[in-house]
Amino acid sequence: MVPDAKHAPLPCPCGGPAYDRCCGRHVGTALPAPDAETLMRSRYSAFVLDRREHLLATWHASTRPAAIEPPPPGLRWLGLEVRQHRLTGPDAAEVEFVARSKLAGRAHRLHERSRFVREQGRWFYLDGELDPPVAG
Repeated sequence: MVPDAKHAPLPCPCGGPAYDRCCGRHVGTALPAPDAETLMRSRYSAFVLDRREHLLATWHASTRPAAIEPPPPGLRWLGLEVRQHRLTGPDAAEVEFVARSKLAGRAHRLHERSRFVREQGRWFYLDGELDPPVAG
């Protein structure tokens, strides 16, 4: 029997299992991400789905912008590769990733090492370094 495509679970933009069992548990909900990598994946999914409220809510107050511009028309996110997740302290972590997108027929690659902090049990995006040097 073929599953009904209208009722098939939506895949998660981050590459994980079905969205409602992956990033959907955190995007737009009160359930905090258990670690920095999960938060980063949920933020990628929020970019893909244009859920700017989640991006702002998970951005640390010390570096959070007042608003996030909407994505350019026609932007398509193509995938996420998490290269490394590491704790840098009891309440600090880094996640290195590459996110690929396409706009106006041109491919783009965003390579970032993001820094996260945990406050009162919740992880927040702090800032990131674009095109970080290769660790040696």
